[in-house]
Amino acid sequence: MSFQLRREEVLDGERLKAMLDESPARAAQAILMAAREGLVDAQALLGQILLDGRGIAQDQPLALRWFEIAARQGHLMARNMLGRCHEHGWGCVADASVAARHYRVGAEAGLDWAMYNYANLLATGRGVVEDQPQALSFYQRAADLGHAKSMNLLGRYLEEGRICPVDTEAARDWYRRSAVGGDFRGQFSYAAMLADEGNIDEALVWLRKALAGGNMNFLRVASQTLSCATDPQIRALATAYVQRYAELELETTPL
Repeated sequence: MSFQLRREEVLDGERLKAMLDESPARAAQAILMAAREGLVDAQALLGQILLDGRGIAQDQPLALRWFEIAARQGHLMARNMLGRCHEHGWGCVADASVAARHYRVGAEAGLDWAMYNYANLLATGRGVVEDQPQALSFYQRAADLGHAKSMNLLGRYLEEGRICPVDTEAARDWYRRSAVGGDFRGQFSYAAMLADEGNIDEALVWLRKALAGGNMNFLRVASQTLSCATDPQIRALATAYVQRYAELELETTPL
């Protein structure tokens, strides 16, 4: 296999995904070779697969180094991932203030994921002074770019009237767009509005989608909310959420 083929594999997202699914080790070697040759997209991808341990031994400190190399060359997603590493302590000591600096660079350069992550810190005052108006501004900007998770949070601001006028219709639309975009929290938010409107059948559809895609923390909290629902069909889903939570917990428990 020539390096030219490896370069094409790294740049062709569909081809790379197929390689990662069919032969993770082969894909990792292709990415590693391209990264060593200086291809910045490959350097960022190498950081990701090292972080995940996909096709290559997991190595968080080395992942951090490759993200740094790619970020220095202007790769915005690598910059965002540097923020994630520093926020969560992946390969380094967790430091939200350092994470915020990386997120801000990516956010101001127009990356939706960096906008979302930076807004989360601004909204909670982690690593930065809490600034709800600025958080809302970045959620809005990311939502306008099609970022589904930001759409859900923008909807929440509008529904609750947090530092902005209450606009239930706009909130509903953002929840719907988030749900269609695949965000499980957006699906749950949209389902809640549908249920309030009496549209139980459609609400159940979105609640099942959220169940299928939700992470452990979401499932735990959502199950408690569902257990208090007035509609018996929705209330019954709480058991399924608890069961799915237990399955994920078992999957992540070391043997």
